Amino acid sequence: MKKIRILLMMCFYLFALSGCGTQQQTYSKTDFCFDTAVSVTIYDSAAQAERVNALLDETLALCNSYDDMFSRTKEGSDIYRINHAEGEWTTVSDETIQLIQSALEYCKMTNGQIDITIAPVKDLWDFSGNDDVEMPRLATIAETLPLVDYSGIEIEGSKVRLSHPNAAIDLGFIAKGYIADHVRAFLLESGVESALINLGGNIAVIGEKPDGNEFTIGIQEPFASAGSYVMTVGCSQSGAGSYSSVVTSGTYERSFTYNDKLYHHILDTSTGQPADTDLASVTILTDSSLHADALSTTCLLLGCEKGVAYIESLDDVDAIFITTDGKIVDTRE
Repeated sequence: MKKIRILLMMCFYLFALSGCGTQQQTYSKTDFCFDTAVSVTIYDSAAQAERVNALLDETLALCNSYDDMFSRTKEGSDIYRINHAEGEWTTVSDETIQLIQSALEYCKMTNGQIDITIAPVKDLWDFSGNDDVEMPRLATIAETLPLVDYSGIEIEGSKVRLSHPNAAIDLGFIAKGYIADHVRAFLLESGVESALINLGGNIAVIGEKPDGNEFTIGIQEPFASAGSYVMTVGCSQSGAGSYSSVVTSGTYERSFTYNDKLYHHILDTSTGQPADTDLASVTILTDSSLHADALSTTCLLLGCEKGVAYIESLDDVDAIFITTDGKIVDTRE
């Protein structure tokens, strides 16, 4: 399930580090993977241009390697091979096993409200933005729903199989969060002290901005033009109530209107229809991008009241809920 872009309200600029003569430079590169634009920005000394640019190339190559593993539409990926194995065992990477196991934890935790075997039903819907949208037949959805059953996923060591030959998995609700955490770990191991990672709206940061302030993230107003913010949030690794990951799920980007009714890409696993809740978007603030990614979808499926209660039961997590009638509920308050 594709996550919503969180547009950044940032101003990148050069400045002199206090106490030394070294000037800080902004280095940024962008690529396209995970079906979206991704960008990585590093702040470092101007004297480190060659090293940092090489590091950015390595980082984007890492993103593409994960896309090659986790994409269910890219032929030859681990997920593609599992989905096309017709119920036979498929040997995959350790990281694919790790991500599937993490995803299954959320399937169990939500009693199947999140189910990574939703892919066959998801394929019945067209949220690509085509002008001529064809609604799936209710009978076809009903025929496909029995394939949605995460308990049919079997794992033995480095092998995975789906018990039904027509079943298929989709890790869209969690994959970018997993990748953002691993990209951040890679940059930290490489000595980066200040950076911003934007994987199509899954935001993860290292440290703070060079001026010592938090990164400022704009929360998009649902159904408004891009760049229309309802509010901003701070994001840093400074501790003291700040979080280093911000992820939003919403109903307004991958959607269409048919007979005056909105249909969006976040599906109810019990009906195969877009989830009918009172929420337009959920933004999660925490330190694990994987956790934020999964929780944003979970809470949107739960609805505002249950979603707020769930977030308040967790440690070191906050959320901003925007209801379909425009009300904002911020658990930090």
